[in-house]
Amino acid sequence: MNRLQQSKVYPWLVVAMLWLVALLNYMDRQMLSTMQPEMQKDIAELIDPVNFGRLMAIFLWIYGLVSPFAGAVADRISKKWLIVASLGVWSAVTLLMGYCSSFRQLYWLRALMGISEALYIPAALSLIADWFTGSARSFAIGIHMTGLYIGQAIGGFGATVAAAHSWQSTFHWFGIIGISYAVVLILLLHDKRSEIPYVAEKAVEKKKEPIFRSFSIVFSNIAFWTILFFFASSSLPGWATKNWLPTLFAGSLDIPMSQAGPISTITIAASSFIGVMLGGPVSDRWVRRNLRGRIYTSAIGLAMMIPALVLLGVGKGMFAAVAAGLCFGIGYGMFDTNNMPILCQFVSARHRATAYGVMNMTGVFAGAIITNVLGKWAAGDNLGMGFALMAGVLVLALVLQLTVLKPTTDNME
Repeated sequence: MNRLQQSKVYPWLVVAMLWLVALLNYMDRQMLSTMQPEMQKDIAELIDPVNFGRLMAIFLWIYGLVSPFAGAVADRISKKWLIVASLGVWSAVTLLMGYCSSFRQLYWLRALMGISEALYIPAALSLIADWFTGSARSFAIGIHMTGLYIGQAIGGFGATVAAAHSWQSTFHWFGIIGISYAVVLILLLHDKRSEIPYVAEKAVEKKKEPIFRSFSIVFSNIAFWTILFFFASSSLPGWATKNWLPTLFAGSLDIPMSQAGPISTITIAASSFIGVMLGGPVSDRWVRRNLRGRIYTSAIGLAMMIPALVLLGVGKGMFAAVAAGLCFGIGYGMFDTNNMPILCQFVSARHRATAYGVMNMTGVFAGAIITNVLGKWAAGDNLGMGFALMAGVLVLALVLQLTVLKPTTDNME
């Protein structure tokens, strides 16, 4: 290690560098959804909502299917180079999308973006967990997660930029920014190398371990199944609020979508940010006194989401809607920032990225399913009831989390 890597500041520099990558990750994927009106002027196929739906769906399906294998790869090769390659490829894809003149070209580039972006999250969270083996792990991961929230919000302004310039130049410039930043990471980002011979020896062994052996070890862990269940359970309302909350607010508050959209997205994004910044430090302090501190902090977040979903579904009036959104967002942020730290208590460093890749896949597929189900409920004017019923799934997840998860260490080696 060089002097910079040995300093106490460097782990936080890693978080700062990856925060920008996380921002680009969500921003680049989100821009397409807002630039449809501008793009369909040049690519006529995008006028058809079915084609646009296919374009969005191919990303999610590819992203979900690749995620477990992306995690397994991250457990075997340099996380630094996997992150650099992931950022470089999806940024190059973003750049190339600015040259597209047909739906087919966009479709296959969107599929390639799904592969490249799937490589990032398991490697990034595992790398942060490597650098933060002490009590600041939840806070560090929480800060990184805010990059995803802000990236999603900024991506929503893609249409504004495209209207001021063009959708082609928007893709070009953000692609160039990402490629340039990948070069910066080559120079400054580093893997955490163990100075303990035994751990270093195990790190060499893990690279020789067959991939399906890693999956077998992960799936044989009872605690992992519980973590997987409550992660998937939270993904249901997580994706529901992203995709259907504006529609719910527009209907329940009797306001136009132009007002419902900003109210819903800003409320959830801002409160999730607060939840992350609150849940990270609380978890890090609590775990010093009680190994279940991270689980209790996460459980508090889940518990806050339950009444919030009921109020979102059946509440009336602007005050109830905003209050429920704030409660849900804070709870979701507290929960979200503790997923990887809790995983570290039950899954060894050799298999964390693999495990999180499986979680990522499950979360995306749960999101795809609930988006489709709520669409049918919305057609029957029962969208609010759908939101309220999701609270029941979270109750079961909360019970399992508190009864099954009993860690013996904060950092499983």
